[in-house]
Amino acid sequence: MASKLRAPSVSGAALKGSEPTFEEVFVRNDAVSLCLLLNRRARAMRVIDFRAGASPAKRLFVQSIARRERIEKVVALVERDECATWGRLGFAREGNIPGFYKRSDAFIMGCLVAPVATAPAPAQRRSSHESGVFSVGRHDLFTSDSSDDADEELPPPASSAAAEKTAAAARKLAKELGEPPATTMKLTPLSSAEVQKRIAQATKEGRALTGFEAFGRDVTRDDLLATAKGHELVVGAEIQRCYGNAFIEALAAPHDDKERAFLSAALRAMCDRLLANGIYTAFAISPANDVRMATAYVVNGFRRTGLLRSHLRVRDERVDAMLWSRKLANPSAEE
Repeated sequence: MASKLRAPSVSGAALKGSEPTFEEVFVRNDAVSLCLLLNRRARAMRVIDFRAGASPAKRLFVQSIARRERIEKVVALVERDECATWGRLGFAREGNIPGFYKRSDAFIMGCLVAPVATAPAPAQRRSSHESGVFSVGRHDLFTSDSSDDADEELPPPASSAAAEKTAAAARKLAKELGEPPATTMKLTPLSSAEVQKRIAQATKEGRALTGFEAFGRDVTRDDLLATAKGHELVVGAEIQRCYGNAFIEALAAPHDDKERAFLSAALRAMCDRLLANGIYTAFAISPANDVRMATAYVVNGFRRTGLLRSHLRVRDERVDAMLWSRKLANPSAEE
């Protein structure tokens, strides 16, 4: 029996006739009920599971679709009691986001996907983007592990020592800098079209850290142009209002100390804006070897709460990422 996969949401700066950079796919049958958020630019996928349990079918679906779509990193956000289940499916605990679910934490379980040279290109799949529905036969999805996979090389595990060195340097620099001076920061909302133009330009220049693709479902975006003293930077927040959390992203990393100070001021303004709009928890990621970017988060009260191995794709290379979290307010105190 063929399984139905539904893709109701596509976005990104894809050209006509090309694959979208982001796609939301549903997989449902008698064994599994999943939503897969495909980020083709970063070659990453988030799994949202609607049916608990360490089903072997679940692992095979996730693995097969990831390989078919040439995904290199898969993550799932779960509550504490689900970590062991995802561990049995081959995922490792890489970090946590305090207060992600308002009164409980989210734990990030990650898994790297070994490349398969013979995997079909995404454009070759039997699909219809016009209808938003496509079917994949059982043979395509339930491909067993090949003995050839043993020879495939995965990226090395993230080095906690290297990340700790970056974090220690950031903490030291933040302490030396002391209280940051007050900066008049202007935040101007950007339209989706304006954001895509700036992403395209930053990508062309090799500076883009993100394409602001969706990280979760049922979210809203707040993308802004931060400007002050001759500097400008696009910063965005993906807001999940039902839980009162926000994922903060900066389009590009700072090149020097002046840009680092500007990023710090932009993050401070963004956090103030989120708090004023009832958001309790903020989280972000940055390249694990970027001391300037790490310093900007430390200065703004973020704590390093995880190390995500090979999580980011920067200039066509996979790099480890540090996870940063900050409780903006206590929800119980506001209600």
